[in-house]
This record gives sequence, C-alpha cells and structure tokens, in this order.
Amino acid sequence: MGYALYLAQAGDKHLNAKPLKGLGPGVLEIVSDHSGDTYRAIYTLRLAGRVYVLHAFQKKSKRGIATPRAELDLLKQRLKRAIELQAAKED
Repeated sequence: MGYALYLAQAGDKHLNAKPLKGLGPGVLEIVSDHSGDTYRAIYTLRLAGRVYVLHAFQKKSKRGIATPRAELDLLKQRLKRAIELQAAKED
C-alpha cells in the first residue's frame, strides 16, 4: 500500500488502485491481502493534485466484497473535511 501511495504522490497509479464507487471521481481504493486478511486504503487525488489518505482499515465484513456502510459513512465525512481543508488553503 505504501508503494501505491508513493506512486500516487508521483502522479502515477498502481496497478491495484481502482475507483471506489459511491464517492465520486478521483477517490481510489487499494486492496491488499496478507496472511489471510484483507486490508484497504482509500485516498483521493481530486483536490489540487494532493493525495489525501481518507481511511485505511482491515476488511472484516462477512457479506461479500462490499465496503461496510459504517466505513463508507466515515469516508464521506473525511472527504468532506478534506474538501473543506483544501478550500481554506486556496483562500
């Protein structure tokens, strides 16, 4: 995941980075499996070329590959805050 975020900072995209549905364009997800567990990191590039890591977590849902509702709600809050921070920097 660290290398994928490094590539994002350098303006490139890791092969495993994919758009996260439901949060709009420019929000990407990296999925990594390790020792039988799945981990996800979600970041955005849509804010003036900056990389904002919105959340990283271990996937524990028993209902398929969908991102749990609580995680999506947290992501939406953090994306909103990142947008606010970016707007404040531009003023």
